[in-house]
Amino acid sequence: MIRCRGLRWGAPGQPLTPALDLHLPSGSLSAIIGTNGSGKSSLLKVLAGLQKPLAGKVDLAAPKQGGFSFLPQQQHLDRQFPISLEALVAGGFWGKREAARARAEKLQAVLEDWHLSGLESRPLMALSGGELQRALLARLSLTEAPLLLLDEPHAALDEAGQTLLWQHLHNWHAQGRTLVVVCHDLAAVRQHIPQTLWVKSSGCVLGQSQELIAPPFQTQVA
Repeated sequence: MIRCRGLRWGAPGQPLTPALDLHLPSGSLSAIIGTNGSGKSSLLKVLAGLQKPLAGKVDLAAPKQGGFSFLPQQQHLDRQFPISLEALVAGGFWGKREAARARAEKLQAVLEDWHLSGLESRPLMALSGGELQRALLARLSLTEAPLLLLDEPHAALDEAGQTLLWQHLHNWHAQGRTLVVVCHDLAAVRQHIPQTLWVKSSGCVLGQSQELIAPPFQTQVA
């Protein structure tokens, strides 16, 4: 599903790591961990084609139209943009053709699924961080992309929200989708995600999460 050959990324002339060769097969569930500034989010953007690499190549075995969905960090959203929560979530229908009634039923179901019922008309600026994060994840639920690239999906979620998140991630994985998740919570990665790519300036390391993140360890990689 994802293959990187000699991949380098970062600021012009300042690659963050040595060249990366990576293969993540179809249907895999992988985490990306590392310290602040190590290049986790930048790598995810390079995989998504949102940022050009400094060198090397990325191949995604996914359709060009609707082949993947990208979950950005909240800080990259304009909370002042005049759009309701319902309209934000409905963005997950982009590119799909289906009857209005079926679309409305799916939208209502996903809002209930992510505990967002009753907030449909609320503007983005009136949402809490957790509510906005669940709205972004609900939008993702409406896509049918075989590849999901998630940048800190656990951010701003309380305990109940994180439980919902991991339930959905496991469901998407069970459907045969490929998931790549940037995550700071090492305990959650070790518990929920089979393999991990550790991004370090000395070189990236790919391994089984249970072995790569062995206790005792800090629960957070800042």
